[in-house]
Formats: sequence, structure tokens, C-alpha cells
Amino acid sequence: MENDACGGTDSGGRAMASADTAEPPGTARRMLGGRVLPVLVLMLTLVGACSSGTHHRDSGRKEAAKEAGTEAASPAENGKRGDADWRIRRQDMGSEHEIEGYADHVSVLPGERFRLFVSTTTAGFTAQAFRMGWYGGAQARRVWRSGFNPGVRQAAAHVDKTTRTVSAPWRPSLTVTTSGWPDGSYLIMLTAASGARRYVPVTVRSPSAAGRVVVLNATTTWQAYNLWGGYDLYKGPSGGPDDRATAVSFDRPYDGYGAGKLLVYEQPAIALAERLGVPLAYATDNDLHADPGLLKGARGLLTLGHDEYWSSAMRQHATEARDHGVNIAFLGANAVNRHIRFGPTPLGADRLVVCYKDADADPVSRTDPAESTQDWRLPPKPRPESDLIGIQYTCLSVEGAFTVQRPGFWLFKGTGVRAGTRFPGVVGPEADALNRDGPTPSTLEIVASSRVTCRNRPAVAHASYYTTDRGAGVFATGTLGWVCAMRGPACGHGVTEAGRRFVTQVTQTLIRGMAAGPLGRVHPSRPNYR
Repeated sequence: MENDACGGTDSGGRAMASADTAEPPGTARRMLGGRVLPVLVLMLTLVGACSSGTHHRDSGRKEAAKEAGTEAASPAENGKRGDADWRIRRQDMGSEHEIEGYADHVSVLPGERFRLFVSTTTAGFTAQAFRMGWYGGAQARRVWRSGFNPGVRQAAAHVDKTTRTVSAPWRPSLTVTTSGWPDGSYLIMLTAASGARRYVPVTVRSPSAAGRVVVLNATTTWQAYNLWGGYDLYKGPSGGPDDRATAVSFDRPYDGYGAGKLLVYEQPAIALAERLGVPLAYATDNDLHADPGLLKGARGLLTLGHDEYWSSAMRQHATEARDHGVNIAFLGANAVNRHIRFGPTPLGADRLVVCYKDADADPVSRTDPAESTQDWRLPPKPRPESDLIGIQYTCLSVEGAFTVQRPGFWLFKGTGVRAGTRFPGVVGPEADALNRDGPTPSTLEIVASSRVTCRNRPAVAHASYYTTDRGAGVFATGTLGWVCAMRGPACGHGVTEAGRRFVTQVTQTLIRGMAAGPLGRVHPSRPNYR
């Protein structure tokens, strides 16, 4: 909710074991001549691998959509050989503006093209595309690489005087076609002539979600915490909220590695889901907002570790899907907490995230109160998120052990837990709990009740499950640390190997169950919260 962006500490002051502050396990990669590579050698090494489609002009959505149906990922995709050299270490980043970039599309269909906007202080750069998955433990596969592109130091960040929105008014550097790319979450690795590296995340969204579990990239939350150019939705150059932005743009690079939120709160869960071999589809928050039919026929919607910023359309589309029997899992906390609006930028629709966080400051609150941007639970039109999730955000700066309340709960079977079994460090740094004032689904079952410390005071965090008349099951972990705990002790915060095994097994059972169909038909909830 507050400044837990991957840049040093979370909002509770704890060091985050994140991609931007600590080297994840297994990140060793070979370095050629240290980090500095002569331009000529780099050209000779990589130019032969240049994709023939790299510099084609966009031929339009019609042609891409025609190709899209043939590129869906299948379980066989993860049987392919992976590429372990996809990770960027801290020392690979170089200086602040040595290499950085962004894409003009948050997501594309398979076969569509997107443009990369790249700035570098070096003579040039190359780009590689890695699809996130399992791939025998490598957890990514290289699907494309460019040749050498001349480098340009692009214009400085532009800051809007009214909203403090930061944008990078750059010229496009190259066009990338995704022909032959399976749908999925991708990291484009930019490598400068000096060897410095940064990521640009792009999602190749699925043409159809029918019969699949939809993995949702939390792109609006990534952008809310993006401090590139000095402003995000939390703070400005002063370091506090007084000069923060009220709208943030996708027309700029991400700070740090370029993909910190994805790596910390999403990538471990994506690797796990792909390893299971169940049918998956991929989409982003932007897609859930824009496409009313995105979840048509889906088996489930999987929101990952931190998906805080939701528009009215996002919430409406997810709620309607649930009411038609689509399962939903919230593998984090603080989800659906902030109400946002989307707006356009010079590069297209829905590339601006608007959130004043204060109805009095938002001019729309006086003309259209339902679209005012503050916490969903607050006036002028309160709609607490517990109506969808089951529980809701309660605390920032949480420390605690995930504590089992109902060992017979179907997701806990086979884990060996008993009532009171504790898994240290799994709860935090943010947590959810029961909203006794409602609205709360009448079928809600509290399956874990964890005594925690919130801002040095005793509190409680919950995990929950409920089912609907149409058979949908909705599970919420109630902790921001769930996905991180899939890394075990490498997550930090006191997470143990036993905690990793528990979280992993529960998530595997959950995803398999979601993929099989409406959970409520097989595993109806047992209400116990009143």
C-alpha cells in the first residue's frame, strides 16, 4: 500500500529480498571481459542472430489477430530447453541511465508488433526476449534476439506541472514482431555496448481464456510504484506524499532493474503454475479493464502477489466472471484496495493510471462520485473490496507467522498441518483480515488466523475461502509474502523451508483445482466467520 516498491526497504522498514535490492538465488551468469564489451565484438557476436522481423513496420491488428490463434502456449512449451542467463544481477545494471527503455504496448496478441523506445549513453545495444516459465528449472526461454542497434541518449524525462505525471518523450528505436511467440509473460533484456542491462516487461496475451486459468500481471500496481523520473503515486523528489504524482504513465521505463515487481511478486508463481502443465492464459490489468469478454469461458483468474490498483471496469469484469462460475485466487494482500481511472497518452488508450487517493482532491468526485479515485472502501461511494475478495486489506508493516485454523480445509490436505501449525515469516509486510462490518460473502470460511504485529501492536491476519451459487471458489491468502515464500529462506523475513513446502503445495493444489472447473461444486466452503 505504501512505499514497498523494490528499492531498498518496504513500507515497514524491513529489507526486501527483491530483485532490485538483493540477488535472487541462482542468478550467476557468465561475464565476458568483466562488464565492458567492445562494440565491434558485440556486433560480430550478435548480428548473425538478428531476427528477420525486427525492423518491419506495423502491418496492423488484423494480420496479427489472424496469426494469434496458432501461438497459444501448451504444456509442451515447458518441455523445451530453457536459458538460465536471463537474470540481471545488481552489478549488471551499470549507471543510472546507461541503458533503459519501454514498450508502446503493455500487452500484444501473438503475432502483433510492438515498438521499443531505448535510451543509452553507449554506442548501441541489443535486445533479447525471454518467456517466463519453468523450463526444467531455468525458469525462462529465449525466443528472440536482435542484432546490434545504434545507441542514442534520448530526451530527459518530462514532468506535467499539474499532475506531476512523468513521461519519456522518446523516438522509437526498433520494432519487434511476436510471430512465433507463445502467449506468456516476457522480459525484454536490453544490453548496452558496455554490457549494462535492464528489462522491459511485455505480456503476450492469450487470444482466448476459454478452458484456462488466467494469469494476471499486475501492471497498474507496477506503474503506481514506478519512481522513474522522480515521481510515483506515493512520493516525489521531497521523499514524501506532498509532491507525489496523481497520475502515472506507461510511456516511460520502470525504475531499478526494469521489472522489480514482476520478479518479486509474480515470477515465482508463474514458474510454479507453468511447471504444473495446466492450461494457462495470460493477461494484464490493462486487458482486464479494456476487454469485457476477457474471462469468458475461463476456469479461473489468478491474481498474484500485489495487485492493489483496480478500475471500476476491472472489478466489474472480475465480479461478473465469478458470478458465472469462474474461480478466483488472490495470492497476495492489499488487492483491489485503490480505485483508479485509466486515461490515454500520446502512445495510446489506457496508458495513464489516475489515482488522487483523496476524493476532495479528485475533481471527478463532484461530477461522477462512482469514479472518484481513493480507497474503494471510502466515500463518496464506498464499495469495500471484501465483497469480491472475502477479506480485505487491514495492515501495513506486518510481521507474523501464517497460522492454520482449519487443518481439514481441502487446500491444506496432505500438508501435514494441524490446528495452530505456524509458518514464520509468511505473513507480511502487508496483510488482510475479516471485514466484520461487511459486505462479506455469507459463505465465507476463515481457514487461517494469524496473530501478528502491526506497527508494533497486536493484530490478526486471515486467509479465506468462499463459494458461490454458480460454483465459483474464491481463495485469498491474506498476505503479501505468499509468492515470496515460494523461494523459502531466500525470501528472507524468517521464512523456512517448511514454509516454502507448505505454500508451494497449497498453491499447486489450488491451481490444479481451478483448472478442473468450478471449485464450489467439489469443495463447497464451510462458513465459520459469524
